Amino acid sequence: MTASTTGTNQVHFDPYDHEIVADPYPVFARLRNEAPLYRNDTHDFFALSRYDDVSAVLQDHTTYSSAKGDILELIQADIEYPPGVLIFEDPPIHPIHRRILSRIFTPKRIAALEPEIRDFCVRALDPLVGSGGFDVIADLGAQVPMRAIGMLLGIPESEQEAVRDAVDESLRTEPGKPMSQDQLLVDGEAFTQYVDWRADHLSDDIISQLLQAEIEDETGTVRRLARQEIVTYVTVLAGAGNETTGRLIGWATKLLAEHPEQRRELVADHSLIPGAIEEILRLEPPGPFFCRYVTRDVEWYGTTVPRGSVLMAILAAANRDERRYENPDTFDIRRKVAHLSFGGGIHFCLGNALARLEGRVVLEEMLKRFPTWDVDLSAARMSPTSTVRGWETLPIRLP
Repeated sequence: MTASTTGTNQVHFDPYDHEIVADPYPVFARLRNEAPLYRNDTHDFFALSRYDDVSAVLQDHTTYSSAKGDILELIQADIEYPPGVLIFEDPPIHPIHRRILSRIFTPKRIAALEPEIRDFCVRALDPLVGSGGFDVIADLGAQVPMRAIGMLLGIPESEQEAVRDAVDESLRTEPGKPMSQDQLLVDGEAFTQYVDWRADHLSDDIISQLLQAEIEDETGTVRRLARQEIVTYVTVLAGAGNETTGRLIGWATKLLAEHPEQRRELVADHSLIPGAIEEILRLEPPGPFFCRYVTRDVEWYGTTVPRGSVLMAILAAANRDERRYENPDTFDIRRKVAHLSFGGGIHFCLGNALARLEGRVVLEEMLKRFPTWDVDLSAARMSPTSTVRGWETLPIRLP
């Protein structure tokens, strides 16, 4: 049976309730054990929370479609997006667009960014030595991803903050409310000028490569990308590149402050940092859930989920499933079990290598300068968004 949203003892999950979002894990544990298929009547969605169930949804893009988006409000609004919004596409168009970006997000290109990302971290952190503390989001979490994706795209450094702030603002939600209709629309106006300028000043950045790329589209026609397709690509990449990695940096800072003994291990041995990044992503995924449009009637736990429903797959709950992990709520930098935070199947996160690189470099440079710190949670503030979960401000105190 499914759990409903009524009754004093029944589990209740509302993705727009900021009190639940602040610490959703007790609710997620109840969902896994009491309502593995959950029904929210108020917001009209079903939800799965166990690891095997979420993983199965990720692998089946035919039944659980991304063609209407992966955000609850977006699917329900039934908005038609322009070509190029990769995460909102299924075959046959999705593999065509993904191949274009795969040619750009090569391991060699991502690795080549490391010296520049490290240089920026050094320049950002060195002045903070001896300061007594700083806001890890303002000084790192909101800066490093913006610089990295800006370098990849070819956006001038002087313009990167304005672009990041526009993306952040577009994702804000009021407590208890879904995203507005205006927020659901991909507005590429901020990037149009860069695309137009790059058309006359080609370089080796992503915008230049997209301008020169040829594709064989779903009709079999070999052609260049249309200007609007390129603007859409750039808009999506900028948003994804900024939001989630900044949240990762915040969660890394908080978790290591809460586990000083494991932080000491990382200070002594930087080779443990990549494993720590994976555990941070498992325990506190920046994107806690995604949604899919159900294309046919399916049965879960004796209940039919009708065709046309919205199904939410809660990654953050699956990542702590006691059926999959031993001591799932325990932070362990030496844990070797994989997680679902980058998704799976045809929509596995294309930027995963970049996110891992940024997280590793940030931790290496922080731990070199600040082997200990405390988080001032009384002055910290979570970001008011319904699609990603993390910190808007996170002050730390240094000894």
